[in-house]
Amino acid sequence: MLSVAKGGLGRLPVISPWKWALLLSVLLAAYQVRALHLDERLYFWIKTSWHEERWEHRSLWLPEYRVSIEAKPVAGMTDNFSGLSYDHDRDQLWAVVNNPEQLLRLSPDGELLGRYPLSGFEDVEGVTYLGDGLLLLAEERRQALVAVRVPETPGPLYREDTRVLTLGIGQGDNQGFEGLGYDRAGDRLFVVKEHSPRKLYEIRGLKSSLAGAFNLEVIDRQAWIDRIAFATDLSSVHFDERTGHLVLLSDESQLLIELDDDGRLVSFRSLFQGFAGLADGVPQGEGVTFDDRGNLYLASEPNLFYRFERD
Repeated sequence: MLSVAKGGLGRLPVISPWKWALLLSVLLAAYQVRALHLDERLYFWIKTSWHEERWEHRSLWLPEYRVSIEAKPVAGMTDNFSGLSYDHDRDQLWAVVNNPEQLLRLSPDGELLGRYPLSGFEDVEGVTYLGDGLLLLAEERRQALVAVRVPETPGPLYREDTRVLTLGIGQGDNQGFEGLGYDRAGDRLFVVKEHSPRKLYEIRGLKSSLAGAFNLEVIDRQAWIDRIAFATDLSSVHFDERTGHLVLLSDESQLLIELDDDGRLVSFRSLFQGFAGLADGVPQGEGVTFDDRGNLYLASEPNLFYRFERD
């Protein structure tokens, strides 16, 4: 009969506490790498660094942006600060609040200049300035794009006085249209859907159709989005007229991404604590826009305003 002596083969090895702590640290680090897509970020950082000399002077080149106004609370509001758009005709910013629905007029320093209640609107998340005194608002749950005139006097804006385009793609949930960006020269509207799935649509001919020359074309730019897997959601989009490039904002990944006119990655900027001069990370980025001077503006929930300038 085979017997095992005391302390022999039947005894399990003892692992010291520091080895368990080391193993736990390794597993936690591996989880963080995958959850935050740090491996993909490193890959694309190396990839974009290779063509820095090619793109730096003919793109926005986001790595050179540093914060100049950080986490400034917008006066008179406490929550639900959402989309943001620059108005080149008035050198000011338009923003929206989605509960209660409001349109805000802001200075480039984040000062509140005007507030306009949005009567009859629902879950307004995005805004973009189309030019010629016309704004476009995005209602997330309704999947609707609502054209309104720039208000000249204080008071509410009524939805029944507007013109509306409803696409009804996945209508009825809280995972619909999040952000808008407009190309004035090409009359192209870019619309992002946050997640489940992430989507980027290009709508051609919107403004001319509003003027009476009806000729709409909707293009699904899914192939562009599939190339940037390290951005887990899309909360806003901006079209830059100086470069012809798109800038996408990801709230969950705390990231800004620049794409060229073929949807290829040009540059990106992390919005984590310590990057871009940030003392703290941007908590919940909801809107992004640039002005004619190349300054970058961000809206973040609950009520925080950011401005970045390129070194």
